[in-house]
Amino acid sequence: MPSADHDLGPQHLEDPARVVLRQPTDRSPEHAEPSRFIPHVQGLRAIAVMCVVLYHFWPGRFPGGYVGVDIFFVISGFLITSHLMRELTATGTVKLSQFWARRARRLLPASLLVLLFCAIVAGSAYLMPTSALPNEVREIIASTFYVENWYLALNSADYLNHSGDPTTVQHYWSLSLEEQFYVMWPLIMLLAAWIGLKWFHGARRRAVIAALAIVSAVSFVFCVWFTLTNPAPAYFVTFGRMWQFGVGALVALIPMLRIRNALGSFVLGWAGVAAIVFTLFRFDGQTPFPGYAAALPTLGAAAIIAASNSERWWYPTRVLSLRPAQFVGDISYSLYLWHWPLIIIAPSVPFWGLTIYHRLALLALCFVLAWLTKRFVEDPVRGWKVLTTRPARVTLWSALVAMLVVGGAAGTAWAVNAPAYNEGVRALQELRENPPECFGAALELDPGCEGVDFGDTILPAPGFAGVDRPSDEQCFVQLNDARPVSCEFGSDDADAPTVALIGDSHAFQLLSTFQRMADENGWRLVTYFKGACPWNTTPLSTPGAFGQACTQWRDAVRAQLADRDLDAVFTAAIATTPYSSAGFDSAHDAAVAGYREAWGEVLDRGIPVVTVIDNPVWETDPNKCLRTRDASECDGPRSALLVDDDPLRAAATDVEGVTLLDFTDVFCGADVCSPVVGGANVYRDQDHLTVTFADTLAPWYTEAIEGALARE
Repeated sequence: MPSADHDLGPQHLEDPARVVLRQPTDRSPEHAEPSRFIPHVQGLRAIAVMCVVLYHFWPGRFPGGYVGVDIFFVISGFLITSHLMRELTATGTVKLSQFWARRARRLLPASLLVLLFCAIVAGSAYLMPTSALPNEVREIIASTFYVENWYLALNSADYLNHSGDPTTVQHYWSLSLEEQFYVMWPLIMLLAAWIGLKWFHGARRRAVIAALAIVSAVSFVFCVWFTLTNPAPAYFVTFGRMWQFGVGALVALIPMLRIRNALGSFVLGWAGVAAIVFTLFRFDGQTPFPGYAAALPTLGAAAIIAASNSERWWYPTRVLSLRPAQFVGDISYSLYLWHWPLIIIAPSVPFWGLTIYHRLALLALCFVLAWLTKRFVEDPVRGWKVLTTRPARVTLWSALVAMLVVGGAAGTAWAVNAPAYNEGVRALQELRENPPECFGAALELDPGCEGVDFGDTILPAPGFAGVDRPSDEQCFVQLNDARPVSCEFGSDDADAPTVALIGDSHAFQLLSTFQRMADENGWRLVTYFKGACPWNTTPLSTPGAFGQACTQWRDAVRAQLADRDLDAVFTAAIATTPYSSAGFDSAHDAAVAGYREAWGEVLDRGIPVVTVIDNPVWETDPNKCLRTRDASECDGPRSALLVDDDPLRAAATDVEGVTLLDFTDVFCGADVCSPVVGGANVYRDQDHLTVTFADTLAPWYTEAIEGALARE
């Protein structure tokens, strides 16, 4: 994150786009006066980066650590606005090219170094699964040109949801947003200052304060609204975060907000620390964020900055000025850059694991790399005379060339591996069409396969399992989308039995398998899917727009089902869905009642229901282990991977018209669960089945549905 900037020399502003300096062109006005370094703000950086790092290393223990990014935004707003206002006051203008050049020299060297490292890793089939390559390359390029936040927003990424396959550069979303801030903020301040000079008797400072206050207020309102209506993109959208920079800016611009009174500073500073600690442990992935909840860590960070008295050693300003806090604050930018790629890559490194000792060793490595980067990359490049003694455009053009080189490296990674990727796609299609005899679940369920041994076979290969998923994404409704999207496949015959497949992503993972079953058996297949929203009438405990969208989707699906002529319904759901326990003794009881109520509406019409016990859920994608270790070393304890009491089991027990399938013993033995069964790679991520493996269960799905149709 950006460092403290320097003071500026005198000038006069006449037009926001005009720059007039009475200094040598090779020296920025920032050199006119000594730098102003604020130790406790640097210590606050340490708090911010450690919140993020601890959250990423141990999300269960520090569930709200993602607020560290919000703290960085406040710090940046405070420091950059202070810098710009000093220059604006002293010189009457801001030399934009020099400001942006300083930002480039400060931020790009370390940033592009890590991106180049990630591009090299992406090109290595040994460290990165081939299936992940296209998304890695796209996001590296988006991060290189600082639009990663928009890429994630437009692709509806859910930063607080730990499922899926995040790239090595996903954390660059915040850096992208900050760079956009560096572009927009001085322009806003220049325009406000020009308006103040032209129409308000030269009241430039008041005009700037008013403009930033208005921008911040509108941004906050937008943030709250957008978080409620579009929670996933709201996390990344630039304008929804501008108010956090604005809070820091107002602390910088309004002297009365900086508390120098001893008691006031003591209380305010420690209250800010308490607010951040509270969010670190009490916020989690279910907290509607950013929205109004982001006000707590934002104001907490602002309070710490505003606490300006440092007379006593027990004041937060003094504690945050201690050498350890200063050291972590100094390396915070590089530490932020390095820690996430290493976390993503580490599970794929031979002989590496996820024990506490491995995590601590990796954390130590992050600190070492951060210090080395600060010492040998950040500091030297910032002071390179070849850049600082030349016009700002030299720095800016050099930055563009460096960015193009990194983007080219990412493109090269794709070009080198594209043939292997395309071959993997073809091999996967062939495997689906012509699987081996007794492959996958058949080895465990077909008595005729007893004694068959697949040896070390793993199909699809662990490096390619990630793309072995249903292709009809248009049938899957995500996040806050409440539209009851329905897709139809299979027979067009008016007399064909109609089977509905309904549920969350654990139902969607069966789509390709059920399409093939429908084609082979002459059924018409009708689907309704929504992510993290099982077919159930009990509300989710998830607050905000997502929980509301789930309820709305269910109501809309129920209305459509009432008008459809169905012959059978198949449903599946992840067992760890968080249900509201309101009105029941437990969330489990509420879930059971909700399933039975949802099913009852079709059972009362004589339509049978088939459901299935959920598959195991792993802490991390087992393919990361399979790519570097023997399959036997990648087993997981049954007690940790299976939910003790899947509510689907209790809901289906003793209910007439409901057929319950249980493949638990296919996935797991008495004590452990395996990611490979009968030579088939079971998972494409930590909890979703590969289409290849789901296809091996097709005979038993078919048998259950045919049995239900016969009873209908």
